[in-house]
Amino acid sequence: MQEATERSVLGSFTNSRFTNGSVTSIFFRKESKFMVRTEGADGALHDYEIKFTFGVYPLQQYLIQMSGGRLQALGIAWDCRPVRLGGQRWFFLYPGQKITNKDPLHWTGIDQNWNYMCADCHSTNVRKNYNAVKRTFSTRYSELDVACEACHGPGSNHVAWARRQGDWRSFDSSKGLLIALDERQGVKWSVSPGSGEVIRSAPRHSEREIEMCARCHSRRTQIHEDYVHGQEVGDDYRVALLDPDLYFPDGQVKAEDYEYGSFIQSRMYHAGVTCSDCHEPHSLRLRASGNGVCLECHSGERYDSRKHHFHKANSSGAQCINCHMPSRTYMVVDSRRDHSLRVPRPDLSSRLGVPNACTSCHVGKTNHWASAAIEKWYGHRPLGFQRFAEALDGGTEQRPSADQMLTNLILNDQQPAIARASALSLLKTYAPSGDDQVIRTSITGSSALTRRAVALALSNSTPNSAITAAPLLSDPVRAVRLEAAEVLAGTPRVIITSSAASALARAIKEYIASQELAADRPEAHMNLGLLYEQMNHPDKAEDEFNIALSLDPMFGPAAVDLADLYRAEGSDLKSETVLTNALKRMPENPSLQHALGLAMVRRKKYGKGVALLASAAREDSGNARYGYVYAIALNDAGHPGLAIAQLKRVVKANPYDRNSLASLVSLLGQSQQPGQCLIYAERLLELEPDNSELRQLVAQLHQQSAH
Repeated sequence: MQEATERSVLGSFTNSRFTNGSVTSIFFRKESKFMVRTEGADGALHDYEIKFTFGVYPLQQYLIQMSGGRLQALGIAWDCRPVRLGGQRWFFLYPGQKITNKDPLHWTGIDQNWNYMCADCHSTNVRKNYNAVKRTFSTRYSELDVACEACHGPGSNHVAWARRQGDWRSFDSSKGLLIALDERQGVKWSVSPGSGEVIRSAPRHSEREIEMCARCHSRRTQIHEDYVHGQEVGDDYRVALLDPDLYFPDGQVKAEDYEYGSFIQSRMYHAGVTCSDCHEPHSLRLRASGNGVCLECHSGERYDSRKHHFHKANSSGAQCINCHMPSRTYMVVDSRRDHSLRVPRPDLSSRLGVPNACTSCHVGKTNHWASAAIEKWYGHRPLGFQRFAEALDGGTEQRPSADQMLTNLILNDQQPAIARASALSLLKTYAPSGDDQVIRTSITGSSALTRRAVALALSNSTPNSAITAAPLLSDPVRAVRLEAAEVLAGTPRVIITSSAASALARAIKEYIASQELAADRPEAHMNLGLLYEQMNHPDKAEDEFNIALSLDPMFGPAAVDLADLYRAEGSDLKSETVLTNALKRMPENPSLQHALGLAMVRRKKYGKGVALLASAAREDSGNARYGYVYAIALNDAGHPGLAIAQLKRVVKANPYDRNSLASLVSLLGQSQQPGQCLIYAERLLELEPDNSELRQLVAQLHQQSAH
C-alpha cells in the first residue's frame, strides 16, 4: 500500500476510458492528482481522487477516500503484466457479474471497504477504530505498508540494543526483539542413505514463524485486535477449516484460501519445514530459482530426474511446482500456487471431481489416461501423504458409512489436524454423543483446530451431550473458547456446574467482544442476534438483526433470522412483512423466497407459497432442503405426482438426502409403485442399515416386485 504518486501509480491516467456494462469510467489527471470519473453509490457519475495504490504485480488496485473515514477499493484494476502477456490494460475484477450500485460488491459497497477487508494485513499495527454509534472509522496504523514491526513486534528495545542505549544489556539475549523467529537457526537437512527421505537435523518444536505468517497468509476472521507477537494464531483469528465452499474435498484450494490452510496439510510441514526454508522473508524472493528451491533439501539425482518426473529435462512438466504446487488464478490475472505440496491424484478426480495437475496441463486428456500413465511409470498408484478426500467428500454428501469414515479420519493422528478438524465439523450432522470416542479423544488433543471443531461437532447434539464441550470454555486459545461459548450459550442451568457456568459467562463476554470488533459488518450483528436468541433475550436479538439489515439491506440471512424470531414469538404477520420487504430488495434471493414461501404455506396461502418455494428450488437447485420442502408443499397442496417428480430431481442431484429419500419411499408406496419404491428404499437402507422397519419394508417390496 502506497500513497498515490508519480512513482507508485502504474495505471494509465491519460484520459483512459474503460467500459463495463453501461458504465464508462474515465481515468485522468487533475493537476498532481490521479482521478477517476465513475459510478458512485447513487448510480450517477462523479469524479473521485485516487488516494492510495494497492499492490504492484500482477495487478494494482486503487483506494478512494469516502465519508466517515472509509477507504474503498475500486472494482476496476490495472493489469501490470507486460503487453505480451495481455497486460497494460484496465479490467473489471468481477467479469460476467452484473454489479449495480446497490450491490455489496460495488466499489462503494460494504464488501469493498479497506478498513475491514484489507487494512489488517496490508499495514502495520492497525487499529480499525470503528464507532458503532456514528458508524464512522478513525483507522490508524504505525506504518502504511507492511514493515519490520508487523512480524517482529515493537522495535524500540531492539533500537536501544543496537545503539547501546539505556538498559540495552538486558536485551542482549533477544536483541530486544519481542519474538525470535529462529526456528531455522543451526538446522540442516540431509538425505537418509537407507530410505532416501529428507530428515531435519533436529525436530521443529515451535510454530512461531508459521503462525506469524498465518496471521495474514490464511483464510480467517479476526476475533481480537490487541495482538501479542508469539501467541497462537487462534488467539486473534478464527482460521477457516476445509469447508466445501473454500476447498475441494482433497484439500486443494478452491476459493482465495491463501497459503496457511494448505501448507499445514503438507508432508513438509509435518516434517518440520517452515515458510522461510523456501522463502526469503525480507526480499520476498524464493531462496533459489526453478527446481533449486526444492533441491536445497531433496536429492537432485532422485527427484530432478526423468526417472521421477518422466518429462523432458527443463520442460514445464519437469518443474517440481507444476506437479506438486499447481496454480489457480484469482482476481482475473493473479496466479497463485497451492501450498499443500501434494502428489497428483487423477484417480480422485475421476471419483470426486477434484482437479489434478496432470489433466490441468495436458488439456483434452482424461483422468483415466493420467491415472494409467502414473501407474505405468511407478508400477503402482502413489497415494501421497493426504488421505482424507473420500471421508470429507462422504461427510459433505452424507454418503453411506460417512460417519464411520469421518470417525476413522478423526482418530488418525497421522493425518493433518486441519483435515481431522474438518471431519469433526462434518460430524455434527450425526449429532454425536459426548461419550463418543472421537469427542473424548479430540477434546484434549494438541491441536487448537481440532479442539475448536469438537464444539462444532456437538452443535446439533442434545444439551446433555453438548455440555461435554464445557472444558473448552477455559481453553488457552481464544478461538476455541469462542466456539464453545457459541454452542453452549443456551445451556440449561440444571445441567451445568457452577464453575462451568462461570467459565461460560467469561467466554460469552469474549465472544461478544469478538463480534463487536466487527461491528461494521452485518454478519457480526447477526451472530450476536443468534447468541441473544439462544440466551432467551429476544429484544436484544431483534435489535441486532435490525442493525445488521441497516448496515447492509441486501444481507438476506439477517432478514431470515429476524423473521424466524418473530415467528417463534407467534408474530407471523411481522415475520411475513420482514421477508416481503427483503424480497423486494432482493427478488432473486432463494433463501428469502424459501422462507417467505414456508410462511405463506403455514398460513394456508398455498398458491403464492408454493410458487415461491418452487422459485427457491429452481434458483438454488443444488440445495436439497429447498427442493425437498417444495415437494412436500406440492403434496400438501394435493399434487402427489408433481411431488414425486420433484423429489426425484432432488435425489438425482443429492443421491443421499435422507429426507427426500424417505418421502419418496412413502409417496411411491402410497401410489402403488413397488418397483420404484424399492429403488429408493434400498438406497435409504444404505444410510440406515440398523432400521429394522425399513429392512422389513425392503423385503416386502422385493416380494411384490417378484410377483
